[in-house]
Amino acid sequence: MDSKEFVSLRKKFNKTQKQMAQLLGISIKAIHSYEQAWRTIPAAVERQMYFLVSLMDGNRQHRKPCWVIKKCSPDQKKRCPAWEFKSGDLCWFINGTVCEGTVQGSWKEKMKICKSCEVFSKLLSDDTTK
Repeated sequence: MDSKEFVSLRKKFNKTQKQMAQLLGISIKAIHSYEQAWRTIPAAVERQMYFLVSLMDGNRQHRKPCWVIKKCSPDQKKRCPAWEFKSGDLCWFINGTVCEGTVQGSWKEKMKICKSCEVFSKLLSDDTTK
C-alpha cells in the first residue's frame, strides 16, 4: 500500500487522521508519516485497512468464494486455509492460501498476487486506489 491509497481509504472511512490513528491503535505521527510517504506502511496496518474495507460492504454473504471464482481443484481446496475456514471472500486476508497453485511466503508476495485478483479487487471497486 502506498501513501495515496492510504489517504484514499482513510477518506473512504470518513475519518480524520486522529480518528484513523485511534481506529488502528497507532500514533497520529505514524498516520502523518504514512500519508506523507516518510515511512513505509507496515503489513499489519495494511491488512487492517483492507479488512475494515471488507466490512464496509454489508453484503458479505452475497460474495462468491474465491475457490468458485478461481475454479480451484479439489486438491487445492483441501490444502487451502480459505477453504478450511470457509472464508473465500477473505482469502486475501488469510496467510497460507494456495493462490496460483502455490503458497506465498510473505504478505508482500501474497499482496502482489491479490492486487491483480478479482476477489480482492472487488473490495476496492468503488474506490480510486486501483
